[in-house]
Amino acid sequence: MQTALVTGASTGIGQATAIRLAGLCHTVVAGVRNPDGADELRAAIAASGAHNVEILRLDVDNDESVAVAVAAATQQFGPIDVLVNNAGVSGAGSIEQMPLDEFRRQMETNVFGLLRCTQAVLPSMRERRSGAIVNVGSLAGRFVRQSMGAYAATKHAVEAITDALAQEVAPFGIRVAVVEPGVVRTAIWAKAAPPPARTDPAGDAYALADAKTMAYFGRMLRDAIEPSVVADVVAEAITAETPKLRYPVGWDADTILAARQRITDEEIVAMAALDLDAWKAAWADAFGFSLG
Repeated sequence: MQTALVTGASTGIGQATAIRLAGLCHTVVAGVRNPDGADELRAAIAASGAHNVEILRLDVDNDESVAVAVAAATQQFGPIDVLVNNAGVSGAGSIEQMPLDEFRRQMETNVFGLLRCTQAVLPSMRERRSGAIVNVGSLAGRFVRQSMGAYAATKHAVEAITDALAQEVAPFGIRVAVVEPGVVRTAIWAKAAPPPARTDPAGDAYALADAKTMAYFGRMLRDAIEPSVVADVVAEAITAETPKLRYPVGWDADTILAARQRITDEEIVAMAALDLDAWKAAWADAFGFSLG
């Protein structure tokens, strides 16, 4: 049996993954920033009947917190065999108007947090010549939407890190994968930073881009997949006899990635210049489903 560490486990994908892996691993360490506020996680664990999920304080934004948490988990449960880098934040806004502090916030959690945890567990995995690391990326790591440049940048970084890491640790028998969900019904949307206040003289230079992004998410959330679907794919990435590097998750991820192969970059840019109604019509023609 194995010990798994799941970051960002208080809600959503992390919570569902911790509970899903409880059936695969001897111990699942559910890392949360604030254990005192993890009542939802505790309730979900109790409802699942899992007795091998342990909640541990872990703030992926903090070097010391990661080091202390990994050391404590290792001392109590043994070496980390599986790491699921799930902790993440989101936020919307144009590239011009997005405050640099907001860019840094998303990068700190989604990229550097992932790196902190990965670097903390890799030496032991490498020495034992075994282990699995699953990074929770996003469709946004392969398909960029206007007003989501900062978030997409973090998820593109996750893709690149996964690519490099998988090649680097393959000689040590360590499995690395990235799951790429489309829109998932999770608390990340409620926690996301709102678009920044307008700073241009006209006050609405990027209102059209925001409206298109809102139309996109409004449509996707109507048919969003549940976190448990992503958790099942994380489990597959860990256990598959013939593992893959990338695992798109959800009807929207599958549909958009397939269509994107037929659509040029220039067509995507040209679509973005259209007004809202024309853009929705062009989207339906290009991707095969309506945003109405």
